[in-house]
Amino acid sequence: MSTGAIVGIAIAAAVVLVLLVALRGMVNIVQQGQVGVVRRLGEYRRTHEPGLVVIAPFIEKLTHVDMREIPRPGDRQEVITKDNVVVTVNATIFTQVVDAKQALFSVANFDVAIDALARTALRSVIGTLSLDEALSERERINTDVQQQMEVVTDKWGIRISRIEIVEITPPPQILQALALQKQADQEKRARILQSEGQQQSAINVAEGEAQAAIKSAEGQRQAAILRARGAREAAILEAEGRAQAIETVYSAITAAKPDPTLVAILQLDTLSKFAESDNSTVVVPYESAGLLGAAQVLRGVLGSTATNGTSP
Repeated sequence: MSTGAIVGIAIAAAVVLVLLVALRGMVNIVQQGQVGVVRRLGEYRRTHEPGLVVIAPFIEKLTHVDMREIPRPGDRQEVITKDNVVVTVNATIFTQVVDAKQALFSVANFDVAIDALARTALRSVIGTLSLDEALSERERINTDVQQQMEVVTDKWGIRISRIEIVEITPPPQILQALALQKQADQEKRARILQSEGQQQSAINVAEGEAQAAIKSAEGQRQAAILRARGAREAAILEAEGRAQAIETVYSAITAAKPDPTLVAILQLDTLSKFAESDNSTVVVPYESAGLLGAAQVLRGVLGSTATNGTSP
């Protein structure tokens, strides 16, 4: 084979190779969740959505930019709190590119820039907090760090979706002191709860005794009222009975039109009842002369009655 033929074959192979390279660089596919940024001779030209993208070979270049939310685990770093305690902090940052052009041309490498910015923001925020605040207010740290970063990343076309503090670890001696403090707080709280329970129990017992005393007093008062009412009603009934008895006796005596003889009989009957009583003292009425006269009258009446009974 001649030298000319060999040169021709080499040239043809080179042309085919160049065409293959050009074809490969000209036809591109942008995956879902990404966009393609086209630069012509280093200058931004356009942004392509997912799908087939054809560019001019050799003079245009396609750069893929991931538009999905990306978690960026941060490295552990030591940060000094407001009360001069060195703590180890680690955070995860969730970012998302919203403007591919700004992300490529506003910062040289936005991945490195976001990591450096996160470190600076964490130091700045935790440096304004005490150790107790840093351990108990993680949501506040997340919010403050996100706000500080968004001031810068908005210019880069990158959105900070959220920030999660993974850990905040104080030195071992601080952890031991915190454990002792926690134990003391729990013991104090237990003693307070125990004393409050005893106090509440004493209050309940006292209230129960007071209620029982009140109920007892009310019962005694009600019983006394009922006894008084019963005594009053009994006295009224007794008085009414005596009044009715007197009225009946008086009506009977009045209807019988008593004479001196009947009156004398009644007086003697009353005197005999006094004599039959168990008392050792016998009461003699002041009108004893009247009683003797009544006895004489009664004797005369009985004598005349006997005479009348014996006469033929």
